[in-house]
Amino acid sequence: MAREQITFMASETPQADAALVELRGRYDDVGLERADVIVALGGDGFMLSVLHETRHLNRPIYGMNQGTVGFLMNSFSMENLVARLQAAELAVLHPLEMTAIDAAGVAHQAIAINEVSVFRETRQAAKIRISIDNQVRLEELVCDGVLVATPAGSTAYNLSAHGPILPLEAEILALTPISAFRPRRWRGALLPSTARVRFDVLDPEKRPVSVVADNQEIRNVVQIEVVEDPAAELQLLFDPEHNLEERILNEQFIP
Repeated sequence: MAREQITFMASETPQADAALVELRGRYDDVGLERADVIVALGGDGFMLSVLHETRHLNRPIYGMNQGTVGFLMNSFSMENLVARLQAAELAVLHPLEMTAIDAAGVAHQAIAINEVSVFRETRQAAKIRISIDNQVRLEELVCDGVLVATPAGSTAYNLSAHGPILPLEAEILALTPISAFRPRRWRGALLPSTARVRFDVLDPEKRPVSVVADNQEIRNVVQIEVVEDPAAELQLLFDPEHNLEERILNEQFIP
């Protein structure tokens, strides 16, 4: 696929805005509809926003870090951008589909690239029943919350919650509790990417729960279903020496 027709998108920070102006001065910006490739300037949060906003266009996205961590981004440089795009390696991500039913019986749907996270809303711990492929696996988890993470998202909130880092090609999802109180020794599970995960909120009036799919929140939910969409493909481009698979592997050896 050609990667010569470029469009730029930047986060709303002075640093990213300045980079955007300079890059547009050096390279033509043909606009989203005509572009072969999208160059995103910002941090990981902005990259997630761009992936959500442009997923219907089926365009590869090449990130250049103008944020902090920049796990999903390449290093920033004004030089040789077209050559870097031509040499970049493709990583394909499959997002999660979430359906949540709230206390009024209304269904909400959202897409998550990193994770779907369930949280308690009050001082009282949540009580959640967990089913996998319509079979109850954990009758009652008493916790601050629980999440389902993709391989790409396994190094984000999932890692902070002491979940496992997943290789990108593993076709596995991480099911990770957040501050589990009962059962104390349950540390989560590794699931096949085909698994359908269901969370049923127990005692939702006394112990209300919210759910967040990346950055979209639904409050007062009573049931959540999460499944990977294998047909949806989100394309990221990485410099050969900085590919995503290698970054995920390296994360497992950081002390």
